Amino acid sequence: QLHLMESGGGSVQAGGSLTLSCVASGDNYERSCMGWFRQPSGKQREFVAFIDAAGGTTYAAAVKGRFTISQDSTKNRLNLQMNSLKPEDTAMYYCAADQFRTVEYCSTSWARTQTGFFGRGTQVTVTS
Repeated sequence: QLHLMESGGGSVQAGGSLTLSCVASGDNYERSCMGWFRQPSGKQREFVAFIDAAGGTTYAAAVKGRFTISQDSTKNRLNLQMNSLKPEDTAMYYCAADQFRTVEYCSTSWARTQTGFFGRGTQVTVTS
């Protein structure tokens, strides 16, 4: 069982920045897909960003150029640097991981299927 715990959420004014962190624990299996999703209040959960084992990244169009996903060398910590935040970025942000998937699956299908493990989330609120 893989456990994911997010931190770093909070309230910030539009144009500001926040950095979210996620710590993975519970097993030592490989994690093919690691990334972030978010769920605005009353809406469906949506893909934000993904990083593969080689460090390749994919971003949702809405955050590309403003958010940066990264992971440490152990792959036990995942970060999301969020700059130029907008009110529409307000959401519960979830760290996520899936195992035994191909890079192609992670980069092309995971955003839609949302398989694997999710943390409990951390709230980000952006005020105008």
